[in-house]
Amino acid sequence: MKFADWTGIGRMDEMARLASPVQRLDARGKAVVTLAFIVAVMSFPRHEVSALTPFLLYPIALISLGRIPLWFIVKKTIVAAPFALAIAIFNPIIDRAPLASVGPLVVTGGWVSFASIMFRFVLTVGAALALVACTGMNRLGAAMEQLGIPRAFVVQLLFLYRYLFVISDHAGKMTRSAELRSGGRPLGFRLYGSMIGHLLLRSMARAERVHRAMVARGFDGRIRVLRQTRFQWRDALFICGCLALFAAARVWNLAAGLGQLLAGGAS
Repeated sequence: MKFADWTGIGRMDEMARLASPVQRLDARGKAVVTLAFIVAVMSFPRHEVSALTPFLLYPIALISLGRIPLWFIVKKTIVAAPFALAIAIFNPIIDRAPLASVGPLVVTGGWVSFASIMFRFVLTVGAALALVACTGMNRLGAAMEQLGIPRAFVVQLLFLYRYLFVISDHAGKMTRSAELRSGGRPLGFRLYGSMIGHLLLRSMARAERVHRAMVARGFDGRIRVLRQTRFQWRDALFICGCLALFAAARVWNLAAGLGQLLAGGAS
């Protein structure tokens, strides 16, 4: 299986071309809202979990309205989960102060902060993946440049996104060739080091060829997209509504308030 198929790079670009209300929104508005979403989620205290639950509405709305398969986002989130797990796994060992008890079970601060970190990871990564899937990297890069992000950074990010699967495909071919030559014996660290060096040299040579080809075709560093979107009233309404929701969820614990309201109504 090729790296591009495994990561779903091509499929994310295909989903960005669907005709849905989310895809038709201006890329700048979606980028600003997603950035505000990430900042709001990461600003909560480390022991907060329940107050984060209303923020699930934003990525779920993008996924459902953009007709993005939920399992597609879940698989990509699971791939990146070990990085967050490596950060959060030590919290239960370091922070052993009891915060609550459920019968004979004592819940320490470390386990609460562990759950908080993993929940924030799911929210932020899910929102970022949904943004790319319902916008496309080319439109998103053009929006980032219009928002004032340096062009050099945006172009490098687009090249990284576009040619990452090429480099990984080369790495996969080199690994399969080495395994066939080894006769089933495990590959040592020295061989992997040599393969990484060869991969670096081949990547640099390909980068030079790609650069010369782009210059010959008139590339001047500008990002061009086939379909331009205009900022309309629906984009302003989208931004204002989302920011109002994020501000309310950050100031008040909406989940706790809803729970108290339901408990009061039931009694």
